Amino acid sequence: MAKVSYISSQLPAAPNLSADPPTTAASRRRDIVFVVNPQGANGRTGREWKKLLPYLRHRLDSDYNICESLTSGPRHAIDITREAIREGADAVIAVGGDGTLHEVVNGFFCDGKPVSRNDQRASSTALGLLPLGTGSDFARMFSWKNDPRDAVECIARGKRSHISVGVVTGEDDEPHYFINVADIHLSAKAGYFASQYKKFGKFCYVIGALQAFLGHHNRDLRLKVDNGEWETYSQVTALCVGNAKYFGGGMMITPSAHPSSNNFEVVLLQDFKWYDFILKMHMLYNGTHVTLKNVLSISAQSIEVEEVIRSDSIFVQSDGEHLGFLPRKFTILPAAIDMIC
Repeated sequence: MAKVSYISSQLPAAPNLSADPPTTAASRRRDIVFVVNPQGANGRTGREWKKLLPYLRHRLDSDYNICESLTSGPRHAIDITREAIREGADAVIAVGGDGTLHEVVNGFFCDGKPVSRNDQRASSTALGLLPLGTGSDFARMFSWKNDPRDAVECIARGKRSHISVGVVTGEDDEPHYFINVADIHLSAKAGYFASQYKKFGKFCYVIGALQAFLGHHNRDLRLKVDNGEWETYSQVTALCVGNAKYFGGGMMITPSAHPSSNNFEVVLLQDFKWYDFILKMHMLYNGTHVTLKNVLSISAQSIEVEEVIRSDSIFVQSDGEHLGFLPRKFTILPAAIDMIC
């Protein structure tokens, strides 16, 4: 099991959250767990986290037992989050970029169900974000600034809102959850390649897109929206399922999406050529691409996607994480998590 440790100077090192502490002012404080990816953004996340700690202690120590857990590799944040929820943490804060947030969100679920506390009571653990990574597209959703102290102030205020979460299912795979945007074909392929160039910072998205264009072909896809009839869409370049607005380093790809709306915005790009992305790039960033005649926007609670002629080569990703290939089904879980925002 993943363990968390206190970093508050008033408390002993590395206690168990589930232990029964003595009844003191300190023990009545709520546990808040910070899940930190110290290697994020080429190590910048770890360095900035250390700089932020004195201010974080000063601002939160009177109300919370501040706990820290450093991730050591892929999926570690999932295990840490599940353990924190089971032991009754008041909140789990993802410290890093969208990748860390994505894993923490997946830690709120296990075996297709929300994680419960060890005492079997319904979990009231909230999700939080302290953006310090390469990409923080979800943070843009709430117009958060780059100063991490603003995020600490948000945590201190403790205001919570219900947000929806998307779940992706395949033929044999276990459910996979996302909070931001899931996407298919060209954009997912670009994200897959971009993940290999994280050392170049935000330029990784540009490099990934250029590599994805090599050998790219638009494909005919079949869609089933909200359990309706299957419909065929020709020459699909990319399909994006938005629970929030932004992806790919700031592109407002699903401009009408909001995690409190209980619906996805599904945006379908058809018959785009490489030069269309150059000429219309500004529209992808300001959200006006949905006015183009070869772009379709749909509001949906579920959508199934498959190829007309199966090739097992159409990339699928969610929140920038590669999931494999079509076919896939995307379903929204309304008000699935409380978020500090």
